Amino acid sequence: MFDWLNSLLGRPRDRIQARVELYTWQTCPFCIRAKLLLWWKGVQFTEYKIDGNEAARTQMAQRSNGRRTVPQIFIDDRHIGGCDDLYELDAKGQLDPLLQRTA
Repeated sequence: MFDWLNSLLGRPRDRIQARVELYTWQTCPFCIRAKLLLWWKGVQFTEYKIDGNEAARTQMAQRSNGRRTVPQIFIDDRHIGGCDDLYELDAKGQLDPLLQRTA
């Protein structure tokens, strides 16, 4: 979506090697905020929209050690947490290395 912007800013998509997955609700402001950060970084991700799907929410909770809030974010099958956790990793300079390592 933001390929042109990432190219302009010197963030080529081919440096992103990690597999990123998000469980979201379509209108959740935290989900939107998490996706914006990932788009800004040029990350392609798999989004599981679980609006009203209790079976999908249960699956998400199993993967995220019981957390049932959205978003829940995974990088290379490692549970990162929610939106605030994602932004905290970025602020500490720890997100880019996670995204650039090979799966």
